[in-house]
Amino acid sequence: MAIPKRMAGAVIHALQGGVVPRIGLQYIAVGREKEIEALLHDIGVIADGGASFRFISGKYGSGKSFLLQTIRNYAMDRGFAVCDADLSPERRLQGANGQGLATYKELMQNLSTKTKPDGGALTLILDRWINGIRTNVAAESGLELTDPEFHKQVERQIFQVVDSLSALVHGFDFATLLRLYYRSFVEDDAETKAKVVKWFRGEYQNKTEAKNDLGVSICIRDDDWYEYIKLFAMFLKQAGYQGMLVLVDELVNLYKIPQSISRDKNYEKILTMFNDTMQGKAQYLGIVMCGTPQCMEDPRRGIYSYEALRSRLSDGKYCGDENNLHAPIIRLNPLGYAEMRILVEKLAEIHSVLYDYTQIVTAADMDAFIRIEYGRIGADSSLTPREVIRDFIEVLDIMQQSPGKTVAELLGSDSFTYAQTALAEQEPVEDEYAEFTV
Repeated sequence: MAIPKRMAGAVIHALQGGVVPRIGLQYIAVGREKEIEALLHDIGVIADGGASFRFISGKYGSGKSFLLQTIRNYAMDRGFAVCDADLSPERRLQGANGQGLATYKELMQNLSTKTKPDGGALTLILDRWINGIRTNVAAESGLELTDPEFHKQVERQIFQVVDSLSALVHGFDFATLLRLYYRSFVEDDAETKAKVVKWFRGEYQNKTEAKNDLGVSICIRDDDWYEYIKLFAMFLKQAGYQGMLVLVDELVNLYKIPQSISRDKNYEKILTMFNDTMQGKAQYLGIVMCGTPQCMEDPRRGIYSYEALRSRLSDGKYCGDENNLHAPIIRLNPLGYAEMRILVEKLAEIHSVLYDYTQIVTAADMDAFIRIEYGRIGADSSLTPREVIRDFIEVLDIMQQSPGKTVAELLGSDSFTYAQTALAEQEPVEDEYAEFTV
């Protein structure tokens, strides 16, 4: 496998820690072709000026975050700006203590593009927008950059873009800030540019501070941050991108909120976002949220406890056991035996590249490993990729550090068998909050 050692290290170390690597996903992608195809169809709709909202539902370790990161990389390669955030007790969609605004800040901090995939791309996007207009004006008019007429034409095109946003909710102030950023860009006023970026990131604490620094009597707040996400999606299209993709993981943290009123406010925010995208009130915007089946479908505390969402998201009477990939919820089924076998083969190759050794584990060893993993009680329905990956990397680590040991000896040892049995007898992680009472 022709994979750079730096990328091999990022992949192995991330998977060993039970998290999804940011890079190198193409080297370990197995299965999920239909799910990826469905989400790529959504991306095509967004690029045409539409909007999309999807939920991805799966058990812990089933590959939700992996699928999310895969789509993130696909979207950036296709010219989208992508932002992502994990929900937590401090980051929600709505909250009395600014938790909604905290989520917005996290999204803006993680705003990424193909040329800046690790986040922090807001300044790059704004500068690229201005430079793109200047380049187009120079090519079409043939004017010199120092010519006053050149600046007039650039300003005219800048104002055309911002004026198209003024009619939207909060669009006037958003457009005012874009004009201010352009003027500070032309005048090389780094301080004002930094203040405008600070405002776009939601870092102004109150209106007075924003008024004193920038002359606008508004700042992004906990209850209206989503309106600015819609504005950014429209602006990004004007700035030369295909649109904006918003990825939100760990919906289980909404399920964990003990107060029913607070939970319902968060679910109401989801309903607003869902309705906007489904009814065409948002453009060039895609939203994907991930959660466990329990946090999605629990009628007492999950998203289905909010009747307006349950009636929109629950399956119809004809669906049965079929996974309808055109429905709002994409449910991740367990990977099959053959897919797991391909996955461990890829991991063995990457591991050998990372640690510079000739691959020790044979095809027969991999077959034996998969048989043991699937030999657990209930493995067909409950075994997750995360468990298999961590077990197999552990096997590779031991084999690479113990040259005299054979894979057959390791897999046949009592300690390995006991570890597998003990793991099989553990209660599923998703049941952790099943008995939680308010």
